[in-house]
Amino acid sequence: MTSVYVFNGPNLNLLGTREPEVYGTLTLADVETMCRMECEEAGLELVFGQSNHEGQLIDWIQEAGAEVQAGRAIGAVFNPGAFTHTSVALHDAIEGVQLPVVEVHISNVHRREPFRHRSYVSPVARGIVVGFGVYGYVLALRGLRHAITGG
Repeated sequence: MTSVYVFNGPNLNLLGTREPEVYGTLTLADVETMCRMECEEAGLELVFGQSNHEGQLIDWIQEAGAEVQAGRAIGAVFNPGAFTHTSVALHDAIEGVQLPVVEVHISNVHRREPFRHRSYVSPVARGIVVGFGVYGYVLALRGLRHAITGG
């Protein structure tokens, strides 16, 4: 079965309790369930992960890139969290392995503090979904699938 990856960066493990007025009350486990249901309907295997460590995210990106190159995966949905605004290393990893990525953010980062307006991931992303709450993950999965498979 073909895989799709969903990677989550720092502090996303706190969904449901961290700033619910910004991020909502659903947990990361709820997000994983939503993504798993979407993938099952599409005939894709979901690989889901969260890390507060940049190096772990880079390792996962490189592994996912190898799986895409081997034809066993279509790409990744990625919420880099705060690393969005700071990590050239994540940009370079995505670009280096040519991983098709849809960047996703729960809140509309462009309506927030100015430092959140800059993304190092966006220039290497296939697309970006922002501001639709956790439903953005489903939109991102659908967009990635459409961009890669046309379906």
